[in-house]
Amino acid sequence: MSILIAFLSLAAEFVLGYPDWLFRAIGHPVTWFGRLISFLDGRLNRATDPDALRRTRGVQALLVIVLVPAAIGLAVQILLWFVPMGLIIAALLATSLLSQKSLYEHVEAVADALDTGGLTLGRIAVSRIVGRDPEKLDRAGVCRAAIESLAENFSDGIVAPAFWTGVGGLAGGAAYKAANTADSMIGHRTPRHEAFGWAAARFDDWINLPASRLTALLIVLAAFIIKGADGKNAWHAVWRDARKHRSPNAGWPEAAMAGALGLALAGPRSYGGVLVDDVFMGEGGRREADSIDIRQALKLYRVADYLLIALFGLVSAIVMVA
Repeated sequence: MSILIAFLSLAAEFVLGYPDWLFRAIGHPVTWFGRLISFLDGRLNRATDPDALRRTRGVQALLVIVLVPAAIGLAVQILLWFVPMGLIIAALLATSLLSQKSLYEHVEAVADALDTGGLTLGRIAVSRIVGRDPEKLDRAGVCRAAIESLAENFSDGIVAPAFWTGVGGLAGGAAYKAANTADSMIGHRTPRHEAFGWAAARFDDWINLPASRLTALLIVLAAFIIKGADGKNAWHAVWRDARKHRSPNAGWPEAAMAGALGLALAGPRSYGGVLVDDVFMGEGGRREADSIDIRQALKLYRVADYLLIALFGLVSAIVMVA
């Protein structure tokens, strides 16, 4: 049932997305998880406590952050067993854990902004999807940032929640999304969260391992299909560069996208005025990206997403027949 829920949720969210009216009415699971994380951070993470205690409390907080949504998801799925069309309802609920439609729209908006309003509007658009300092980005930097965000968020925002939903149903998907939200909120190497957010950051690294590799494979396969993309170079870039990234996961989809487009992604970047000196994915590729590269990346993403949905459909069919 779990893999079928994942497949149906991917198909439904691809078409429907998460409606704005629903977000305005009840918010979004990420906002709900965010409130829980903020509450625990405020109550348990005291600057006056020693790092060892803050790390222990970070582990305790992570257990609450993961287990509470998982328990709710499991209870809802069990209840839906006894409801007509319960499988469809479960799949519709699981669409809230995915971001296929919104990711495409947000990245496309960067290309549109650059083409219609120039660098100023492009910086504003890209600032909505990346954490780096937009004012320090030139036109090529804005384009690379948008493409990097597309690749990484395809893994974190689509492939990973679909994977864990397929493994554990609503419980697995909700637990993943809560843990991933925790990493984005407290999993930073800052004085406040270095110790408290250690568990969230390490756990997020672990749970994204399978999805990041699968995402890279999907992008490589898409590059063999899309005209103008280079599947062979994408494959070589993954095996050459992915493990050099400071993240154990982000390098895989970024390297695949960089190689497919012939670009050099990642590299030195500025966050909050602090320079992060990272290696390049797609080493030897060009850095002078433009909006046409964003649109080509979106084509790759779209085909890779089709392949993901087809993969889950195939596995669902095999499981049902078996």
